[in-house]
Amino acid sequence: MSLMRNSDWRGFRTEIDRLFEDFFSPQRGLSTSRSSSGQSFWAPAVDVSENQDSFVVHAELPGIKQEDIDIELENNVLTLKGQRNFERKDEKENYHFVERSYGSFFRSFTLPRNVDPNGIQASFADGVLSISIPKAEEAKPRKVQIAGGSEPAREISAKGKTMSAGASE
Repeated sequence: MSLMRNSDWRGFRTEIDRLFEDFFSPQRGLSTSRSSSGQSFWAPAVDVSENQDSFVVHAELPGIKQEDIDIELENNVLTLKGQRNFERKDEKENYHFVERSYGSFFRSFTLPRNVDPNGIQASFADGVLSISIPKAEEAKPRKVQIAGGSEPAREISAKGKTMSAGASE
């Protein structure tokens, strides 16, 4: 039986980790793959944040026209998809190095159930797509008054739920 040295094992593990990262996280718009038909796919870099009133998605889509972007919401899954075509300006150009991604792209995000699908707004400026997805009214935090007891009433935040509280002796 042959045993691997510790240093060999670390290198093997690093390589496996890199393989899984490349396969499962198409980040920074650099991950490009080809389908069996030869069509190229890539994934744009995306930031998703949340504030008190909404979820916000920012997607980097430089070099893409607004009319080449589709946004869909179905069964609480937000999908961004589109196409960036390779445009060769001069047939005499010989490219030595091409890092920009071309072809079809898509990203999908499962949204929580507490969003208002009718209030979604999107804008596109300077190569960045911004999507605002408002939260439903019942999901927004609200203040709840605590009454009773010898202390003056105080407020607490309740996120998404109505709370009632009384003083206990």
